[in-house]
Amino acid sequence: MSIFERYLSVWVALCIAVGVLLGNLIPQQFATIASLEWAHVNIVVAVLIWIMIYPMMVQIDFSAIKDVGKKPKGLILTLVINWLVKPFTMAALGWLFFKVFFASIVDPQSANEYIAGMILLGVAPCTAMVFVWSQLTKGDPNYTLVQVSVNDIIMVFAFAPIAAFLLGVSDITVPWETLLLSVLLYVVLPLIAGVVTRHQLEKGRDGVGLHRFLAQLKPWSVIGLLGTVVLLFGFQAQTILQQPQTIVLIAIPLLIQTYGIFVIAYGGARILKLPHNVAGPACLIGTSNFFELAVAVAISLFGLHSGAALATVVGVLVEVPVMLSLVYIINRTPHWFNPA
Repeated sequence: MSIFERYLSVWVALCIAVGVLLGNLIPQQFATIASLEWAHVNIVVAVLIWIMIYPMMVQIDFSAIKDVGKKPKGLILTLVINWLVKPFTMAALGWLFFKVFFASIVDPQSANEYIAGMILLGVAPCTAMVFVWSQLTKGDPNYTLVQVSVNDIIMVFAFAPIAAFLLGVSDITVPWETLLLSVLLYVVLPLIAGVVTRHQLEKGRDGVGLHRFLAQLKPWSVIGLLGTVVLLFGFQAQTILQQPQTIVLIAIPLLIQTYGIFVIAYGGARILKLPHNVAGPACLIGTSNFFELAVAVAISLFGLHSGAALATVVGVLVEVPVMLSLVYIINRTPHWFNPA
């Protein structure tokens, strides 16, 4: 492992601190960067995520994807967790905490909005960042691509009905531009670029050019991740300092949900006897969120300064540190699973 990967949790912690510090020292500059968006997708963040994902897409061997169908259990596990478990447990935890445990300290209107934001996070499984988590756990890149692609297709049709059902409304507005643009930016375009790059590099018989190129690209994935962390925490720096108690209250059920879903998925992967390089990504897709979509829908339904929007933002803030802790667990438990 490179020094970046070996001490990634340290770099992320430093970037969180830097983001909060800079976001309070130069808020106007971060506001300017935050305004550079189209269809609620921030262009600068999209570029950084693209830098993260492109090296991973180069690793995908399309000649091996045809064999993924021979190992359907990992895909089935992902779909069950994402669409039959996660949205409903998220809604249940939101209700339990904000209608029961925190009822005396949170007003009913705010409680409803926090629950709504949590639900939107629960109905949006990860699209982009999961490629990062897959690489960090030495996951099968071909299988990860198939898992993400199938989830994206299902999300196009299932996001609105499930969200509307759990929110108790029938007129939910899905920002289709955000959904489709995000899939295009974070999956389709880097995938095409990766395929073209790999095809050109594989022309040499020995494959040395491909391995050398991948070695040179590898640090850029982590650099893209760290840059994204700085921006995300910089965007919300003032909120973090102004509403620390509210953020903690929202973070508690989100943390329980994330670790709980991981335990269910990881336990299921072990019962199904999945290989370790499939089990890791299969579990991480369900535990992480498509936060761009959740934030956009929350803003369009409830407003920029609503509790729902704040809840989705808290989801963004807790995701990276939590996912790194899950990556650590996965990397310490390969002996629980079948070899690849």
